[in-house]
Amino acid sequence: MSRIGNNPVAIPEGVTVEVKENIVTVKGKLGELTQEFSGVSIIVEEGEVKVTRSSDSKEQKSKHGLYRSLVLNMVEGVSKGWSKELELVGVGYRASNQGQKLDLALGFSHNIVIDLAPEVKVETVSEKGKNPIVKLTSYDKQLVGQIAAKIRSFRKPEPYKGKGIKFVGEILRRKAGKSA
Repeated sequence: MSRIGNNPVAIPEGVTVEVKENIVTVKGKLGELTQEFSGVSIIVEEGEVKVTRSSDSKEQKSKHGLYRSLVLNMVEGVSKGWSKELELVGVGYRASNQGQKLDLALGFSHNIVIDLAPEVKVETVSEKGKNPIVKLTSYDKQLVGQIAAKIRSFRKPEPYKGKGIKFVGEILRRKAGKSA
C-alpha cells in the first residue's frame, strides 16, 4: 500500500482542479499548471483530489505516489508558490539582475548572463559584509528547482574553503587541508 498515494490532496479556496482524459489542470491565483498522467485514475470530489490505482503491479504502485505528489506540488504552487535561495560564497562573487536577466560574477574571466523563463521571478540581495543571495520564486516547483540547479552547477561548493554557490541552509561536508 502506498502511504503517500492514499492520502487525499485538499484543494484550498481559489484553486480549481479539472481532469480531462489523461490530463490534470490546476488553476489558481498565481497561474495554471497541467500534468499528463497514466496508469492511475484521478478523481476530484468534495474539495479533495484522490489518486487511485486499478491493480497492485509494481509500475502502478510507483506511479500512485508519484502523481499524488505532483498534484500536491501543483496545488501548493498555484496557491502559495515555491521559492529557492542561493548563496554565493567567495571573494568577488557578485550577482545582479535586470528584469529576467541574471548576471553572475563567479571568478571566471567573464560574467555569466542567464535569461530566465518568464514564469520565474528573480531577485538579488547584496548587503555589505554578507554573501550575495539570489532568490527564485515561481508557481512551478520543477522549473524553480531546475533553474536553481543550473545556477549552482556553474560553481559547485568545494569542500576545503566552502567557496561556490550553495543553497541557503545547505550544510557542506568540509575536509581538512593538507598538513605540513
